[in-house]
Amino acid sequence: MTEPRTSGYVDVNGVHMYYEVYGEGTPLVLLHGGIMTIDLNFAPLIPALAARHMVVAVELQGHGRTADAERPISLAALASDVVGLLDHLGIDRAHVLGHSLGGGVALEMAISHPDRVRRVVPMSITVRPDGTHEEIANPSLQATSTRMPTSHDFAEMTEAYKRLSPHPEHFEEFLAALSAVATTLEGWSDEQLAGITAPTLLMIGDHDFTTVEHAGLMLGLIPGSQLAVLPGTTHMQITRRADLVLPMLAAFLD
Repeated sequence: MTEPRTSGYVDVNGVHMYYEVYGEGTPLVLLHGGIMTIDLNFAPLIPALAARHMVVAVELQGHGRTADAERPISLAALASDVVGLLDHLGIDRAHVLGHSLGGGVALEMAISHPDRVRRVVPMSITVRPDGTHEEIANPSLQATSTRMPTSHDFAEMTEAYKRLSPHPEHFEEFLAALSAVATTLEGWSDEQLAGITAPTLLMIGDHDFTTVEHAGLMLGLIPGSQLAVLPGTTHMQITRRADLVLPMLAAFLD
């Protein structure tokens, strides 16, 4: 993993939020998925991205080195935190790429803070609760699903939380809180999606949580958006497919 040229914390909205900065160029914010960290999600992508961009990688509320806070986790709150970080760094507008939970935050930024977003890359997201495969939405089917994170993935997430978190003893509690967030996400209205002005590149794996049909719906609802469906790729693998993702990002972001 490339070493960041700077790292630190910003206090925003009651959250002591950790971030890292790599490289030079047009700012690009990276937002990880639930229970993930900067390294777990983006280690395969950061070296190449930092050769072209000022990469700002964030650990969101309760994740990685960022302690949890009293407030509930919501996409609106997390998006506001990222805007606060941009203010702290003196960045007017940035590209924003997010995976899963981070992808939802990225899209929320494009909707609620459009003046801060250049281009947006939401990966493995849905805009409606019914956008996922039945086996993801139904806990009784998850144990046998080949779309779910593997036991190795879960072990890595658990280890990273216990190593990095300011409150490592809260893992099970935090996992439950995040699961509750996932079940209450309502998505966005057609009008909100139609109002997105940032050029948008949607990415999913063909074996992702999100159905290909739902990806097509998002493509139709977000004006001028583009869609990439990565072959042979699960939810957890999408940011590891540097061979496919990096050329598309190079073409889309520059």
